[in-house]
Amino acid sequence: MDEKRVEMYARELFDAERNRAAIPPMTERDDSFNLDMAYAVQMANVSRVLAMGHRICGKKIGLTSLPMQKQMGVNEPDYGHLFAAMACVDGQVPADALIQPKIEAELAFILKKDLRGGSVTAADVADATDYVVGAFEIVDSRVVDWRIKLPDTVADNASSGRYVLGTTRIAPRDVDLAGVAMKLYKLKDSSQDEGGMELMGEGVGAAVLGDPLVAVAWLANKLWSYGVALEAGETVLSGAFSAAPAARKGDVFQAEFTHFGCVEARFI
Repeated sequence: MDEKRVEMYARELFDAERNRAAIPPMTERDDSFNLDMAYAVQMANVSRVLAMGHRICGKKIGLTSLPMQKQMGVNEPDYGHLFAAMACVDGQVPADALIQPKIEAELAFILKKDLRGGSVTAADVADATDYVVGAFEIVDSRVVDWRIKLPDTVADNASSGRYVLGTTRIAPRDVDLAGVAMKLYKLKDSSQDEGGMELMGEGVGAAVLGDPLVAVAWLANKLWSYGVALEAGETVLSGAFSAAPAARKGDVFQAEFTHFGCVEARFI
């Protein structure tokens, strides 16, 4: 693998996030830019961010649902790392720190055991999970106009931005996760006569590779092929239930889940 090109693309993406200025897609400039190189770029920036003193707190799987794959023009999931600084504990999302954010409603798994070895099953995920909560992932692309193919988004840490966790905790075997229903709303401008919430999307857990447990198992096995494990204590974002609407400063979104209650994100 060409280490100089890996470092060049990693630096471009790192600077794009820091300067909030998107770059052209790697796949449009380099015919040999493939998934293996993309993951090497992602890991180069993971190492860079760790060296700055940040801490990995989890992993994410994205583009698990057909609507999201169609929206982004890809045909399989992607994956990336979560850092503690990405967590929006109070649901307040710093819009000015992002470039072109979109918001996804999904379920998050908090692990109590490692998932490693490359042959992880959905049952293994259930055994390793402490609890599940409703969540928002705020995705953001450092690639101009979201003009991505799979290697572009993988290189860009799976378009990770920020995330918000709900407060209702449920053990994974206490509810049928594939049957969980979600409705995503955006708060209308309170100055408008109609007020209220606008339905932006809806879906069920089965949209996430058939079952969010299956999605997390896929992620564990895919990451293991690159020598990366899902570890005890980590948060795993399992993938969106529906397509992701764009978000901007001042927007307020709510996701209402069966069993898991309401999660809110405010872009400030």
